[in-house]
Amino acid sequence: MFKYVIQIIVGITILALSTFIAWYEGSAIKDITWEWEYSTPFSRLFNIEIVNGHDISQLDHFVYAAKYQPLFPVIMLISTYYILTVFGCYLLKYQPKWAIIFWGLMSCIILSFSIFTFNSLTIGGEIFFWSTLIIGAISIVVTVFAYFKNLYEHLLE
Repeated sequence: MFKYVIQIIVGITILALSTFIAWYEGSAIKDITWEWEYSTPFSRLFNIEIVNGHDISQLDHFVYAAKYQPLFPVIMLISTYYILTVFGCYLLKYQPKWAIIFWGLMSCIILSFSIFTFNSLTIGGEIFFWSTLIIGAISIVVTVFAYFKNLYEHLLE
C-alpha cells in the first residue's frame, strides 16, 4: 500500500507543477486579442463577454497553452494518467472485477478526448490528439489484459 501512496504523491506533485506552468504559459492569451475568438471556449460557455484580457476565464489559459505551447499540458495529461494507472493497478491486484470496469471506462473517456482534438489546425492540437489516442489504446490493451486475467483466474477455480 505504501508504494502506491508514494507514487500517487509523486504524480500529484508533477501534476500540480505542470498545471501551474501551463496556466502561466496560457496567460499570454490576455495580450493576444485576435486569438480571443478561437481560444476561449470556456468564456463563451459561461457567457462571459470579453472586453479586455482580464475577462477571460482561467480555464481558457489551459486551452491556449495546449494549442500553442503543449509541453506542460501534455505533462498534465500524462501525470493524470499515471495517477489513474496507479489506482488501476491497485484495483487490478485487489479488486479485479472493478479493475475491468475502471480501465474500460478510462479508455472510453480518454478516447473521447481524442475526438475533440481530431483535425486540429495547431501543432498542440495534433500532439494532444496523438497523445490521447495512444494513451486510450494502451488503456484498451490493459482492459483486455485485465479481462483475460480475471477469466483465467476463474477457470482455475
